[in-house]
Amino acid sequence: MVAGESSGDLLASRLLSGLRPQLPDARIHGIGGPKMAEYGFHSDWPMEKLSVRGLFEVLAHYREIKGIQNALCDMLLAERPAAFIGVDAPDFNFGLEIQLRQAGIPTMHFISPSIWAWRAGRIKKIAKAVSHMLVVFPFEEEIYRKAGIPATYVGYPLAEVIPLEPDVSAARAALGLPAAAKVIAVLPGSRMSELKYNSVAFIQGAQRILQRDPSVRVVVPMAGEKQRAYFSALLAQAGLGDVPLQLLSGQSHTAIAAADSVLVASGTATLEVALFKKPMVIGYRMMRASWQVMRRMAYQPWVGLPNILAREFLVPELLQDAATPEAMADALWSQLNDDTLRRRLHQRFTDMHHSLLRDSARESAQAVLQLIGRKAAA
Repeated sequence: MVAGESSGDLLASRLLSGLRPQLPDARIHGIGGPKMAEYGFHSDWPMEKLSVRGLFEVLAHYREIKGIQNALCDMLLAERPAAFIGVDAPDFNFGLEIQLRQAGIPTMHFISPSIWAWRAGRIKKIAKAVSHMLVVFPFEEEIYRKAGIPATYVGYPLAEVIPLEPDVSAARAALGLPAAAKVIAVLPGSRMSELKYNSVAFIQGAQRILQRDPSVRVVVPMAGEKQRAYFSALLAQAGLGDVPLQLLSGQSHTAIAAADSVLVASGTATLEVALFKKPMVIGYRMMRASWQVMRRMAYQPWVGLPNILAREFLVPELLQDAATPEAMADALWSQLNDDTLRRRLHQRFTDMHHSLLRDSARESAQAVLQLIGRKAAA
């Protein structure tokens, strides 16, 4: 198995929670994180080596990442595992899966790349790479079956983990936040490249909210200590070190549950925020050269997963030059002070949550067992 970042680690751990009881003695290894390790997974390389985002950012690390891919491929071709499962990280995993599948090793990919959001030419490459695709949105299954690629809809794993009615009071108590305060959670991303381009603008946006209402509380969860140190250094360099923030190590779900509104980088975190039924403003910046390429690839108007699933702009998307501190602050301020909007979003996100609920651990484990020719234990 290969997962390339914290969200993939979490998704893979859900699969492993269903698979490990069925295969208690199996050796499961590759590249992954601490949540996968809880189920006896061994990571041959640190997962952080793959946690790079953006076309040109990846190029800067290309030699190291390609070296890891080649070494892992050689290892697996010699070992000939019962199956390989790539978890997200499509740029790394599809190249690996093509080589393994050509050598007769069954390959599975968990989480479809956004072929429905970006140009769909990728599906030809996927057909070469993947023996079976596990998808997390209902509409994806038909897309793959039309392309002749076996696919199973397993539900969105976090829809089972996140409660239908999150306990706001408990989350605030856990973080020491006043029950009646207005709270904003700021999630600038888990990758170092996301922090580089989002952190300063996001916190400048929060700073403008605090200038309007100093009683607002701002919580900022960090994916790890390395991210926390880098984030703090970026703020210090920008003269933002004295902005009153509550910086957290992990605890992103607690921060989201406690919040009245969330400023979040585009990505899977946007769907987590929706599952917590929270208003959000989606912001995202990247290297300008990467943005110029990516913006030409889009063929639908939405980038955020909640908007894509709703097929409308439920929440604002402020991307690249539009992601100014003023624009983000204005959008957050509107959400904090519009109770009708908040009630409407809560209902829409509740309906979305119900649509994504399935027993993903059991469904995904069953698909793996079928791929390797094993029957599930009673």
